Amino acid sequence: MTIQMFSWNKKQLVSKAFFQKVLCLGFSLVFFLTSLGVPTAQALVIAKPSAADNADLIIETGIPYGDRWIKHLKEDLLPFWELETARPENGNFPTYRCNDGSLFDPNKPCPELVNPVPGIVNLDREYVRSKSRQVFAYGVAYNLTGEAKYLQWAKNGVDFLRQYALVNKPGVDPNVGKGTGGAYTFFDANDQSFVGKPEQEYRISQDMTYALSGLTFFYYLTRDPEILKDIVNVKNYIFDYYYDKEWDLISWIKADFESNTSDQRELVAQLDQVYAYMILITPILPDEFNGVQLKKQWEDDLVHLATIMSEQFYTPDKNIFWGAITNTEKRKLGTDHTDFGHSIKTLWLIYSIGKLTGHYEFVLFAQEAAPKILETAYLDDGTWGRRENPDGTIDPDKEWWILAELDQVAATFSLRDPSYAEYLPTTYAYWFKYMVDHEHKEIWHWVNAADNKPDIQFPKQHSWKNAFHTFEHAIVGYLTGQEIHDEPSKLYFAFKEGIPLPEITKIRPYIYAAKVSPISFYSKILEEEVIPGYRKKTVFFTDIR
Repeated sequence: MTIQMFSWNKKQLVSKAFFQKVLCLGFSLVFFLTSLGVPTAQALVIAKPSAADNADLIIETGIPYGDRWIKHLKEDLLPFWELETARPENGNFPTYRCNDGSLFDPNKPCPELVNPVPGIVNLDREYVRSKSRQVFAYGVAYNLTGEAKYLQWAKNGVDFLRQYALVNKPGVDPNVGKGTGGAYTFFDANDQSFVGKPEQEYRISQDMTYALSGLTFFYYLTRDPEILKDIVNVKNYIFDYYYDKEWDLISWIKADFESNTSDQRELVAQLDQVYAYMILITPILPDEFNGVQLKKQWEDDLVHLATIMSEQFYTPDKNIFWGAITNTEKRKLGTDHTDFGHSIKTLWLIYSIGKLTGHYEFVLFAQEAAPKILETAYLDDGTWGRRENPDGTIDPDKEWWILAELDQVAATFSLRDPSYAEYLPTTYAYWFKYMVDHEHKEIWHWVNAADNKPDIQFPKQHSWKNAFHTFEHAIVGYLTGQEIHDEPSKLYFAFKEGIPLPEITKIRPYIYAAKVSPISFYSKILEEEVIPGYRKKTVFFTDIR
Protein backbone atom coordinates (compact mmCIF):
# COMPACT_ATOMS: atom_id res chain seq x y z
CA MET A 1 0.00 0.00 0.00
CA THR A 2 1.31 3.43 -0.91
CA ILE A 3 0.39 6.55 1.02
CA GLN A 4 0.38 9.70 -1.10
CA MET A 5 1.25 12.31 1.49
CA PHE A 6 1.34 15.34 -0.79
CA SER A 7 -0.79 15.69 -3.90
CA TRP A 8 -1.38 19.37 -4.65
CA ASN A 9 -0.77 20.75 -8.12
CA LYS A 10 2.75 22.17 -8.41
CA LYS A 11 1.41 25.06 -10.49
CA GLN A 12 -0.77 26.17 -7.60
CA LEU A 13 0.61 28.97 -5.45
CA VAL A 14 0.98 27.68 -1.93
CA SER A 15 1.64 29.87 1.08
CA LYS A 16 4.26 28.68 3.53
CA ALA A 17 1.71 28.59 6.32
CA PHE A 18 -0.58 26.35 4.27
CA PHE A 19 2.36 24.22 3.22
CA GLN A 20 3.39 23.66 6.83
CA LYS A 21 -0.18 22.74 7.84
CA VAL A 22 -0.36 20.16 5.05
CA LEU A 23 2.97 18.73 6.15
CA CYS A 24 1.76 18.36 9.73
CA LEU A 25 -1.49 16.68 8.62
CA GLY A 26 0.43 14.34 6.32
CA PHE A 27 2.86 13.34 9.05
CA SER A 28 0.03 12.77 11.50
CA LEU A 29 -1.63 10.40 9.04
CA VAL A 30 1.61 8.51 8.44
CA PHE A 31 2.34 8.15 12.14
CA PHE A 32 -1.19 6.91 12.82
CA LEU A 33 -0.91 4.30 10.09
CA THR A 34 2.54 3.16 11.14
CA SER A 35 1.28 2.74 14.68
CA LEU A 36 -1.22 0.26 13.21
CA GLY A 37 1.57 -1.54 11.38
CA VAL A 38 0.49 -0.36 7.92
CA PRO A 39 3.42 -0.07 5.43
CA THR A 40 3.96 3.51 4.34
CA ALA A 41 5.64 5.24 1.43
CA GLN A 42 8.61 6.11 3.55
CA ALA A 43 9.73 2.53 4.13
CA LEU A 44 11.64 3.87 7.12
CA VAL A 45 9.82 2.41 10.12
CA ILE A 46 10.19 -1.30 10.80
CA ALA A 47 8.65 -1.59 14.26
CA LYS A 48 5.60 0.19 15.65
CA PRO A 49 6.90 3.55 16.85
CA SER A 50 6.46 4.93 20.32
CA ALA A 51 5.56 8.54 20.99
CA ALA A 52 9.25 9.33 21.34
CA ASP A 53 9.98 7.61 18.03
CA ASN A 54 7.25 9.72 16.42
CA ALA A 55 8.94 12.90 17.63
CA ASP A 56 12.23 11.75 16.14
CA LEU A 57 10.54 10.89 12.87
CA ILE A 58 8.95 14.33 12.67
CA ILE A 59 12.44 15.82 12.85
CA GLU A 60 13.82 13.34 10.32
CA THR A 61 11.03 13.47 7.74
CA GLY A 62 10.17 17.16 7.74
CA ILE A 63 11.93 19.92 5.87
CA PRO A 64 14.92 20.47 8.13
CA TYR A 65 16.07 23.86 9.29
CA GLY A 66 19.70 24.67 8.68
CA ASP A 67 20.83 23.40 12.06
CA ARG A 68 19.95 19.85 11.00
CA TRP A 69 22.40 20.17 8.13
CA ILE A 70 25.11 21.58 10.37
CA LYS A 71 24.56 18.58 12.65
CA HIS A 72 24.80 16.27 9.63
CA LEU A 73 28.00 17.98 8.56
CA LYS A 74 29.62 17.76 11.99
CA GLU A 75 28.41 14.33 13.07
CA ASP A 76 28.01 12.34 9.85
CA LEU A 77 30.49 13.77 7.35
CA LEU A 78 33.40 15.58 8.94
CA PRO A 79 34.57 12.79 11.30
CA PHE A 80 35.64 10.76 8.26
CA TRP A 81 37.55 13.69 6.76
CA GLU A 82 39.05 14.97 10.02
CA LEU A 83 41.06 11.78 10.51
CA GLU A 84 44.80 12.32 10.16
CA THR A 85 44.83 9.68 7.43
CA ALA A 86 42.69 11.99 5.30
CA ARG A 87 44.69 15.20 5.55
CA PRO A 88 48.49 15.07 5.51
CA GLU A 89 49.94 18.49 6.26
CA ASN A 90 51.50 18.82 2.81
CA GLY A 91 48.01 18.80 1.25
CA ASN A 92 48.58 15.59 -0.70
CA PHE A 93 45.21 14.14 0.25
CA PRO A 94 44.97 10.40 -0.53
CA THR A 95 42.70 9.23 -3.31
CA TYR A 96 41.86 5.95 -1.56
CA ARG A 97 41.04 4.98 2.00
CA CYS A 98 39.25 2.00 3.46
CA ASN A 99 35.68 2.35 4.69
CA ASP A 100 36.88 2.78 8.28
CA GLY A 101 39.04 5.73 7.21
CA SER A 102 42.36 3.89 7.39
CA LEU A 103 44.91 3.98 4.59
CA PHE A 104 45.18 0.96 2.36
CA ASP A 105 47.62 -1.61 3.76
CA PRO A 106 48.72 -4.27 1.25
CA ASN A 107 49.61 -6.57 4.17
CA LYS A 108 46.07 -6.29 5.58
CA PRO A 109 44.02 -5.19 2.59
CA CYS A 110 40.45 -4.02 3.14
CA PRO A 111 38.05 -5.92 0.85
CA GLU A 112 36.35 -2.81 -0.52
CA LEU A 113 39.60 -1.69 -2.20
CA VAL A 114 40.77 -5.18 -3.21
CA ASN A 115 37.58 -6.33 -4.93
CA PRO A 116 35.76 -3.22 -6.13
CA VAL A 117 33.55 -2.85 -9.17
CA PRO A 118 35.69 -2.14 -12.25
CA GLY A 119 36.84 1.35 -13.12
CA ILE A 120 36.88 3.14 -9.78
CA VAL A 121 40.01 1.87 -8.02
CA ASN A 122 43.56 2.00 -9.36
CA LEU A 123 45.85 1.87 -6.35
CA ASP A 124 48.88 2.67 -8.51
CA ARG A 125 47.58 6.20 -9.12
CA GLU A 126 46.80 9.29 -7.09
CA TYR A 127 44.23 11.46 -8.87
CA VAL A 128 44.32 15.26 -8.98
CA ARG A 129 40.53 15.51 -9.16
CA SER A 130 40.18 13.65 -5.85
CA LYS A 131 42.56 15.97 -4.05
CA SER A 132 40.82 19.04 -5.45
CA ARG A 133 37.38 17.77 -4.47
CA GLN A 134 38.61 17.35 -0.91
CA VAL A 135 39.76 20.98 -0.90
CA PHE A 136 36.21 21.87 -1.94
CA ALA A 137 34.85 19.93 1.03
CA TYR A 138 37.08 21.63 3.58
CA GLY A 139 36.05 24.94 2.02
CA VAL A 140 32.39 24.10 2.52
CA ALA A 141 33.10 23.11 6.13
CA TYR A 142 34.70 26.51 6.77
CA ASN A 143 31.90 28.34 4.90
CA LEU A 144 29.31 26.72 7.19
CA THR A 145 31.17 26.73 10.52
CA GLY A 146 33.84 29.43 10.42
CA GLU A 147 36.35 27.06 12.05
CA ALA A 148 39.89 28.00 11.09
CA LYS A 149 41.20 24.43 10.83
CA TYR A 150 39.04 23.70 7.81
CA LEU A 151 40.29 26.77 5.97
CA GLN A 152 43.87 25.78 6.79
CA TRP A 153 43.34 22.25 5.49
CA ALA A 154 41.79 23.67 2.32
CA LYS A 155 44.78 26.01 1.94
CA ASN A 156 47.16 23.06 2.36
CA GLY A 157 45.44 21.29 -0.50
CA VAL A 158 45.41 24.42 -2.66
CA ASP A 159 49.14 24.89 -2.14
CA PHE A 160 49.84 21.28 -3.15
CA LEU A 161 47.71 21.54 -6.29
CA ARG A 162 49.29 24.82 -7.34
CA GLN A 163 52.79 23.42 -6.88
CA TYR A 164 52.39 20.00 -8.49
CA ALA A 165 49.11 19.61 -10.40
CA LEU A 166 49.05 22.71 -12.61
CA VAL A 167 51.03 22.66 -15.84
CA ASN A 168 53.06 25.70 -16.82
CA LYS A 169 53.90 26.35 -20.45
CA PRO A 170 57.63 26.77 -20.99
CA GLY A 171 58.77 30.36 -21.38
CA VAL A 172 55.63 31.98 -19.97
CA ASP A 173 56.16 34.87 -17.57
CA PRO A 174 55.65 33.50 -14.01
CA ASN A 175 53.70 36.66 -13.13
CA VAL A 176 50.92 35.40 -15.41
CA GLY A 177 50.25 32.66 -12.87
CA LYS A 178 50.24 28.88 -12.96
CA GLY A 179 48.22 26.50 -15.12
CA THR A 180 48.86 28.04 -18.54
CA GLY A 181 49.26 24.45 -19.80
CA GLY A 182 46.22 23.11 -17.97
CA ALA A 183 46.45 20.46 -15.27
CA TYR A 184 47.73 16.92 -14.87
CA THR A 185 45.38 13.99 -14.28
CA PHE A 186 47.31 11.82 -11.82
CA PHE A 187 50.63 11.01 -10.13
CA ASP A 188 52.16 7.57 -9.66
CA ALA A 189 51.20 6.47 -6.18
CA ASN A 190 54.76 5.85 -4.98
CA ASP A 191 56.33 8.89 -6.64
CA GLN A 192 57.14 11.40 -3.90
CA SER A 193 58.54 13.84 -6.46
CA PHE A 194 54.97 14.18 -7.82
CA VAL A 195 55.70 14.13 -11.54
CA GLY A 196 52.38 14.83 -13.24
CA LYS A 197 50.94 12.44 -15.80
CA PRO A 198 49.93 11.61 -18.50
CA GLU A 199 51.21 13.43 -21.59
CA GLN A 200 49.19 16.36 -22.87
CA GLU A 201 47.25 14.56 -25.61
CA TYR A 202 46.13 11.85 -23.15
CA ARG A 203 44.56 14.17 -20.59
CA ILE A 204 40.78 14.30 -20.35
CA SER A 205 38.94 17.61 -20.36
CA GLN A 206 36.56 16.57 -17.57
CA ASP A 207 39.45 15.75 -15.26
CA MET A 208 40.76 19.26 -15.74
CA THR A 209 37.47 20.79 -14.59
CA TYR A 210 37.69 19.05 -11.23
CA ALA A 211 41.31 20.05 -10.84
CA LEU A 212 39.74 23.53 -10.51
CA SER A 213 36.87 22.73 -8.14
CA GLY A 214 38.93 23.13 -4.98
CA LEU A 215 40.78 26.22 -6.18
CA THR A 216 37.49 27.78 -7.22
CA PHE A 217 35.86 27.29 -3.84
CA PHE A 218 38.93 28.73 -2.15
CA TYR A 219 38.69 31.80 -4.37
CA TYR A 220 34.96 32.12 -3.55
CA LEU A 221 35.92 32.21 0.14
CA THR A 222 38.96 34.49 -0.11
CA ARG A 223 38.98 36.44 -3.42
CA ASP A 224 42.72 35.83 -3.55
CA PRO A 225 43.80 37.28 -6.93
CA GLU A 226 46.74 34.87 -7.25
CA ILE A 227 44.33 31.94 -7.14
CA LEU A 228 42.13 33.61 -9.74
CA LYS A 229 45.08 33.90 -12.12
CA ASP A 230 45.53 30.12 -12.02
CA ILE A 231 41.82 29.41 -12.49
CA VAL A 232 41.63 31.72 -15.49
CA ASN A 233 44.75 30.17 -17.02
CA VAL A 234 43.42 26.60 -16.79
CA LYS A 235 39.98 27.63 -18.03
CA ASN A 236 41.52 29.40 -21.03
CA TYR A 237 43.65 26.35 -21.76
CA ILE A 238 40.61 24.04 -21.70
CA PHE A 239 38.59 26.21 -24.06
CA ASP A 240 41.52 26.80 -26.41
CA TYR A 241 42.82 23.23 -26.52
CA TYR A 242 39.65 21.15 -26.32
CA TYR A 243 37.06 23.20 -28.19
CA ASP A 244 36.23 21.47 -31.47
CA LYS A 245 34.83 23.87 -34.07
CA GLU A 246 33.57 21.08 -36.31
CA TRP A 247 31.49 19.49 -33.54
CA ASP A 248 30.89 22.80 -31.74
CA LEU A 249 31.62 21.33 -28.33
CA ILE A 250 34.36 20.64 -25.81
CA SER A 251 36.12 17.45 -26.89
CA TRP A 252 36.99 14.62 -24.52
CA ILE A 253 40.60 13.67 -25.29
CA LYS A 254 42.98 14.42 -28.15
CA ALA A 255 44.44 10.92 -28.64
CA ASP A 256 43.27 7.43 -27.72
CA PHE A 257 44.41 6.46 -24.23
CA GLU A 258 43.44 3.33 -22.30
CA SER A 259 39.63 3.07 -22.66
CA ASN A 260 39.20 6.65 -23.91
CA THR A 261 39.02 7.54 -27.60
CA SER A 262 39.43 10.83 -29.40
CA ASP A 263 36.04 10.58 -31.12
CA GLN A 264 34.09 10.58 -27.86
CA ARG A 265 31.51 13.37 -27.50
CA GLU A 266 30.59 13.45 -23.83
CA LEU A 267 27.97 15.42 -21.94
CA VAL A 268 30.22 15.81 -18.90
CA ALA A 269 32.95 17.46 -20.99
CA GLN A 270 30.49 20.37 -21.33
CA LEU A 271 28.51 20.00 -18.13
CA ASP A 272 31.41 19.89 -15.71
CA GLN A 273 32.91 23.09 -17.09
CA VAL A 274 29.83 24.68 -15.59
CA TYR A 275 29.40 22.52 -12.51
CA ALA A 276 32.97 22.16 -11.26
CA TYR A 277 33.96 25.82 -11.36
CA MET A 278 32.23 28.28 -13.70
CA ILE A 279 28.77 28.56 -12.14
CA LEU A 280 30.22 29.30 -8.70
CA ILE A 281 32.55 32.13 -9.56
CA THR A 282 31.24 33.71 -12.76
CA PRO A 283 28.83 35.97 -10.79
CA ILE A 284 31.64 37.16 -8.51
CA LEU A 285 34.38 37.66 -11.10
CA PRO A 286 35.83 41.13 -11.58
CA ASP A 287 34.40 42.81 -14.64
CA GLU A 288 37.93 43.27 -15.98
CA PHE A 289 40.99 41.18 -15.18
CA ASN A 290 44.43 41.50 -16.76
CA GLY A 291 42.99 43.64 -19.53
CA VAL A 292 40.19 41.21 -20.40
CA GLN A 293 36.45 41.74 -19.93
CA LEU A 294 36.48 38.59 -17.85
CA LYS A 295 32.96 38.37 -16.43
CA LYS A 296 31.36 39.02 -19.82
CA GLN A 297 33.64 36.44 -21.46
CA TRP A 298 32.68 33.77 -18.94
CA GLU A 299 28.97 34.60 -19.19
CA ASP A 300 29.17 34.23 -22.98
CA ASP A 301 30.91 30.88 -22.58
CA LEU A 302 28.23 29.71 -20.15
CA VAL A 303 25.52 30.59 -22.67
CA HIS A 304 27.44 28.68 -25.35
CA LEU A 305 27.72 25.61 -23.11
CA ALA A 306 24.02 25.74 -22.24
CA THR A 307 23.21 25.90 -25.95
CA ILE A 308 25.47 22.93 -26.74
CA MET A 309 23.92 20.79 -24.00
CA SER A 310 20.31 21.66 -24.79
CA GLU A 311 20.64 21.39 -28.57
CA GLN A 312 23.02 18.45 -28.98
CA PHE A 313 22.49 16.20 -25.94
CA TYR A 314 18.82 16.67 -24.96
CA THR A 315 16.17 14.32 -26.33
CA PRO A 316 12.65 15.74 -25.90
CA ASP A 317 11.10 12.36 -26.66
CA LYS A 318 12.47 10.91 -23.43
CA ASN A 319 13.11 14.21 -21.61
CA ILE A 320 16.67 13.29 -20.71
CA PHE A 321 20.20 14.17 -21.75
CA TRP A 322 22.23 11.49 -23.46
CA GLY A 323 25.46 10.85 -21.59
CA ALA A 324 27.29 10.68 -24.92
CA ILE A 325 26.43 11.31 -28.57
CA THR A 326 29.48 9.66 -30.09
CA ASN A 327 27.36 7.28 -32.17
CA THR A 328 23.88 5.77 -32.33
CA GLU A 329 24.69 3.09 -29.76
CA LYS A 330 25.44 5.79 -27.19
CA ARG A 331 22.03 7.42 -27.68
CA LYS A 332 20.18 4.75 -25.74
CA LEU A 333 18.78 4.25 -22.28
CA GLY A 334 21.07 2.33 -19.96
CA THR A 335 24.28 3.81 -21.33
CA ASP A 336 26.89 5.54 -19.17
CA HIS A 337 25.82 8.92 -17.78
CA THR A 338 22.31 8.64 -19.21
CA ASP A 339 20.59 8.82 -15.85
CA PHE A 340 18.45 11.05 -13.64
CA GLY A 341 21.51 12.52 -11.92
CA HIS A 342 23.22 13.92 -15.00
CA SER A 343 19.95 15.05 -16.56
CA ILE A 344 18.62 16.88 -13.50
CA LYS A 345 22.04 18.45 -12.83
CA THR A 346 22.23 19.68 -16.43
CA LEU A 347 18.80 21.27 -16.16
CA TRP A 348 19.69 22.89 -12.82
CA LEU A 349 22.76 24.47 -14.38
CA ILE A 350 20.98 25.55 -17.56
CA TYR A 351 18.33 27.14 -15.31
CA SER A 352 21.08 28.88 -13.31
CA ILE A 353 22.83 30.09 -16.47
CA GLY A 354 19.57 31.53 -17.76
CA LYS A 355 18.95 33.45 -14.55
CA LEU A 356 22.53 34.70 -14.37
CA THR A 357 22.78 35.89 -17.97
CA GLY A 358 19.21 37.00 -18.64
CA HIS A 359 18.62 34.22 -21.19
CA TYR A 360 15.17 33.32 -19.94
CA GLU A 361 14.63 30.79 -22.71
CA PHE A 362 16.99 28.58 -20.69
CA VAL A 363 14.98 29.22 -17.51
CA LEU A 364 11.73 28.27 -19.24
CA PHE A 365 13.28 25.17 -20.80
CA ALA A 366 14.52 23.94 -17.41
CA GLN A 367 11.27 24.79 -15.64
CA GLU A 368 9.42 22.68 -18.18
CA ALA A 369 11.76 19.68 -18.23
CA ALA A 370 13.07 19.37 -14.66
CA PRO A 371 9.71 18.74 -12.92
CA LYS A 372 9.04 15.84 -15.26
CA ILE A 373 12.34 14.21 -14.29
CA LEU A 374 11.63 14.72 -10.59
CA GLU A 375 8.21 13.13 -11.05
CA THR A 376 9.62 10.16 -12.96
CA ALA A 377 12.53 9.63 -10.58
CA TYR A 378 10.35 9.76 -7.44
CA LEU A 379 9.31 6.20 -6.62
CA ASP A 380 6.18 4.97 -4.89
CA ASP A 381 8.16 4.23 -1.74
CA GLY A 382 9.12 7.90 -1.36
CA THR A 383 12.74 7.56 -2.55
CA TRP A 384 14.62 8.48 -5.71
CA GLY A 385 15.47 6.03 -8.48
CA ARG A 386 18.72 6.06 -10.49
CA ARG A 387 17.63 5.98 -14.10
CA GLU A 388 15.18 4.63 -16.64
CA ASN A 389 16.14 1.19 -17.92
CA PRO A 390 15.91 0.20 -21.60
CA ASP A 391 12.68 -1.68 -20.89
CA GLY A 392 11.06 1.43 -19.40
CA THR A 393 11.30 0.36 -15.75
CA ILE A 394 13.05 2.52 -13.18
CA ASP A 395 16.25 1.33 -11.52
CA PRO A 396 15.47 1.74 -7.80
CA ASP A 397 19.01 1.31 -6.41
CA LYS A 398 20.59 4.28 -4.63
CA GLU A 399 23.77 5.91 -5.89
CA TRP A 400 24.83 8.67 -3.54
CA TRP A 401 25.47 11.53 -5.96
CA ILE A 402 22.26 10.97 -7.93
CA LEU A 403 20.21 11.19 -4.74
CA ALA A 404 22.09 14.37 -3.83
CA GLU A 405 21.46 16.05 -7.19
CA LEU A 406 17.75 15.23 -7.18
CA ASP A 407 17.41 16.55 -3.62
CA GLN A 408 19.29 19.72 -4.52
CA VAL A 409 17.13 20.52 -7.53
CA ALA A 410 13.87 19.82 -5.68
CA ALA A 411 15.11 22.04 -2.84
CA THR A 412 16.21 24.79 -5.24
CA PHE A 413 12.90 24.78 -7.10
CA SER A 414 11.07 24.89 -3.77
CA LEU A 415 12.50 28.39 -3.28
CA ARG A 416 10.36 29.45 -6.24
CA ASP A 417 7.40 27.17 -5.59
CA PRO A 418 7.20 25.55 -2.12
CA SER A 419 5.23 22.59 -3.45
CA TYR A 420 8.45 21.11 -4.84
CA ALA A 421 9.46 20.44 -1.25
CA GLU A 422 6.87 17.65 -1.21
CA TYR A 423 9.58 15.25 -2.32
CA LEU A 424 12.06 16.08 0.39
CA PRO A 425 10.73 14.75 3.72
CA THR A 426 11.08 11.13 2.66
CA THR A 427 14.14 11.50 0.44
CA TYR A 428 16.01 13.41 3.16
CA ALA A 429 14.94 10.84 5.72
CA TYR A 430 16.26 8.01 3.55
CA TRP A 431 19.57 9.83 3.16
CA PHE A 432 20.03 10.37 6.89
CA LYS A 433 18.94 6.84 7.81
CA TYR A 434 20.37 4.59 5.12
CA MET A 435 22.98 6.48 3.12
CA VAL A 436 25.06 7.48 6.16
CA ASP A 437 27.63 5.01 7.48
CA HIS A 438 26.65 5.47 11.12
CA GLU A 439 29.70 3.59 12.40
CA HIS A 440 32.61 5.07 10.46
CA LYS A 441 30.79 8.10 9.00
CA GLU A 442 30.51 9.63 5.52
CA ILE A 443 28.05 8.41 2.88
CA TRP A 444 27.88 5.03 1.17
CA HIS A 445 28.43 5.05 -2.58
CA TRP A 446 25.69 2.51 -3.28
CA VAL A 447 22.76 1.18 -1.28
CA ASN A 448 20.65 -1.66 -2.66
CA ALA A 449 16.98 -0.80 -2.78
CA ALA A 450 15.94 -4.37 -2.04
CA ASP A 451 17.28 -4.37 1.53
CA ASN A 452 18.62 -0.81 2.10
CA LYS A 453 22.08 -2.28 2.69
CA PRO A 454 25.31 -0.82 1.25
CA ASP A 455 27.21 -2.65 -1.45
CA ILE A 456 30.83 -2.54 -0.28
CA GLN A 457 32.12 -3.32 -3.75
CA PHE A 458 31.73 0.44 -4.01
CA PRO A 459 34.19 1.94 -1.49
CA LYS A 460 33.24 5.17 0.27
CA GLN A 461 36.38 6.87 -1.06
CA HIS A 462 37.81 6.13 -4.47
CA SER A 463 38.95 7.83 -7.65
CA TRP A 464 35.45 9.13 -8.42
CA LYS A 465 34.08 9.49 -4.90
CA ASN A 466 35.55 11.95 -2.50
CA ALA A 467 33.68 14.48 -0.33
CA PHE A 468 32.48 16.78 -3.11
CA HIS A 469 28.85 15.71 -3.55
CA THR A 470 28.12 15.02 0.10
CA PHE A 471 29.38 18.41 1.22
CA GLU A 472 27.56 20.19 -1.60
CA HIS A 473 24.39 18.37 -0.53
CA ALA A 474 24.92 19.70 2.99
CA ILE A 475 25.41 23.35 2.03
CA VAL A 476 22.46 23.31 -0.40
CA GLY A 477 20.32 21.64 2.25
CA TYR A 478 21.36 24.28 4.78
CA LEU A 479 20.71 27.29 2.54
CA THR A 480 17.42 26.08 1.10
CA GLY A 481 16.22 24.80 4.49
CA GLN A 482 16.82 28.15 6.13
CA GLU A 483 15.16 30.04 3.29
CA ILE A 484 12.02 27.91 3.10
CA HIS A 485 11.54 28.49 6.82
CA ASP A 486 12.10 32.25 6.39
CA GLU A 487 15.28 32.17 8.43
CA PRO A 488 18.55 33.95 7.54
CA SER A 489 21.56 31.92 6.51
CA LYS A 490 24.96 32.58 8.08
CA LEU A 491 28.13 31.90 6.15
CA TYR A 492 31.78 32.63 6.85
CA PHE A 493 34.28 34.02 4.38
CA ALA A 494 38.02 34.69 4.75
CA PHE A 495 38.97 37.57 2.51
CA LYS A 496 42.57 38.04 1.48
CA GLU A 497 44.31 40.80 3.39
CA GLY A 498 45.53 43.81 1.45
CA ILE A 499 42.80 43.86 -1.21
CA PRO A 500 39.52 45.82 -1.19
CA LEU A 501 36.48 44.17 0.35
CA PRO A 502 34.27 42.75 -2.44
CA GLU A 503 31.19 44.67 -3.51
CA ILE A 504 28.11 43.65 -1.56
CA THR A 505 26.50 42.29 -4.76
CA LYS A 506 29.44 39.91 -5.23
CA ILE A 507 29.07 38.22 -1.86
CA ARG A 508 26.82 35.24 -2.53
CA PRO A 509 25.70 32.09 -0.71
CA TYR A 510 27.26 29.35 -2.83
CA ILE A 511 25.72 29.48 -6.35
CA TYR A 512 22.59 31.35 -5.28
CA ALA A 513 21.59 34.99 -5.46
CA ALA A 514 20.48 36.57 -2.18
CA LYS A 515 20.24 39.75 -0.17
CA VAL A 516 23.19 40.46 2.08
CA SER A 517 22.27 41.85 5.47
CA PRO A 518 23.79 45.35 5.43
CA ILE A 519 24.22 45.32 9.21
CA SER A 520 26.29 42.13 9.10
CA PHE A 521 28.26 43.33 6.12
CA TYR A 522 29.21 46.79 7.35
CA SER A 523 29.30 46.36 11.14
CA LYS A 524 32.98 45.35 10.92
CA ILE A 525 34.98 45.55 7.77
CA LEU A 526 36.91 42.40 8.67
CA GLU A 527 37.10 40.27 11.78
CA GLU A 528 40.04 38.33 13.24
CA GLU A 529 42.76 36.75 11.15
CA VAL A 530 41.52 33.21 10.63
CA ILE A 531 44.76 31.90 9.07
CA PRO A 532 47.81 33.94 8.10
CA GLY A 533 46.92 36.40 5.36
CA TYR A 534 43.14 35.88 5.50
CA ARG A 535 40.57 37.57 7.73
CA LYS A 536 37.16 36.19 8.70
CA LYS A 537 33.96 37.87 7.59
CA THR A 538 30.59 36.64 8.86
CA VAL A 539 27.74 37.37 6.46
CA PHE A 540 23.98 36.85 6.82
CA PHE A 541 21.81 36.21 3.77
CA THR A 542 18.06 36.41 3.19
CA ASP A 543 15.83 36.03 0.13
CA ILE A 544 17.97 33.22 -1.30
CA ARG A 545 16.89 32.43 -4.85
